[in-house]
Amino acid sequence: MSYTFQGYRRPDGKFGARNLVAVIPTTICANDVAQAICRQVQGCVTFPHHQGCCQLPSDLKRVTEVLIDLGLSANVGAALIVSLGCEGTDHQRVYETIKASGKPCEIIHIQELGGTSAGIQAGMDAAQRLVMQISGQQRETCDISNLTMAIKCGGSDTTSGMASNCVIGYVADKLVDLGATVVFGETTEFLGGEHILANRAVGGPDGPVAKKIYEIVERMENRAKAIGEDMRGGQPTPGNIAGGLSSIEEKSLGAIVKSGHRPIQGVLEYTDRITDQKGLWIKDTPGREPEILTGMAATGAQVLMFSTGRGAPQGFCSMPVIKICGNPNTYQRMENDMDLNAGLIITGDKTIEQVGEEAFAMLLKVLSGQMTKNEALSYFGSIDIYCLGPVI
Repeated sequence: MSYTFQGYRRPDGKFGARNLVAVIPTTICANDVAQAICRQVQGCVTFPHHQGCCQLPSDLKRVTEVLIDLGLSANVGAALIVSLGCEGTDHQRVYETIKASGKPCEIIHIQELGGTSAGIQAGMDAAQRLVMQISGQQRETCDISNLTMAIKCGGSDTTSGMASNCVIGYVADKLVDLGATVVFGETTEFLGGEHILANRAVGGPDGPVAKKIYEIVERMENRAKAIGEDMRGGQPTPGNIAGGLSSIEEKSLGAIVKSGHRPIQGVLEYTDRITDQKGLWIKDTPGREPEILTGMAATGAQVLMFSTGRGAPQGFCSMPVIKICGNPNTYQRMENDMDLNAGLIITGDKTIEQVGEEAFAMLLKVLSGQMTKNEALSYFGSIDIYCLGPVI
């Protein structure tokens, strides 16, 4: 059986689930102008990150790459680059690369325009032009194989590994079998379970993909050790512990369930973007919402499926986030934030397969335009870019 959704065709042949104007600040100093533009012009979203200046050259390059990839997302129909004018990121490259993709793209420079007020007015005018330019585009029927879905868990408790992660794993397997792409991350939560993932790697447990899995886990641990810390001091979180997860190893075993059972094709770095890769992929990311949601949107995911037990409400402005709640009590308390109740598995009222099919049906609706609950509430300000070096 084939499955389709209604998406917006982009110049590169990809299909978006949304048709947004991305207002992209190239440095923290441009955030307020970008946000002011979005408050006045409908159909715009922005990414108020905390980077772009006084960073190591490798991190400035990293930020530049992520900002470009956010603009290249299939959910973005056009982009407005908001530059201060003296930042460390390559704002001109951000503009030129997105424009070269065939999308409408404009840039403003706050300092050259004469300051904040002039920048806001010029940005509003440009954003309005871009919104009007793309607003008439109609959705087209496209095969589900055009989808890249990201997956994540957060605010986990004991129900996550027994219910909501299992549901997402079911959907992930189904999508891979249908020729789509699935990406999961949270390298922190591979610890203690990395051998299980390595055994699923293409090429076997001693192959290059498996070795890369072990490498990113070791790299993550070494970053904490380099400043004299043990990563286990922060993982599991106090909320995880209160929810019944006793160790990072126990948390990891539940977390990796959401990746399903299909072979792992490879490992992506944080700045890597899906082009034509298919199947199941790992992306090296932290577990905290702002950095992983930003990273997954930059990967090219049109949607993210998010498992939670204790109730994590965050979304992302340019990528719909579907919340699957494994704890029936949490779902009852936070129904306005949770999209699907996987807690019915815990109560014995439904099976993993039944809720998995409900989640898949919801996915198709969201891809075709139905809002998630965090979209309807505009709860999508958790944005930041994962950098490796200090602010200098």
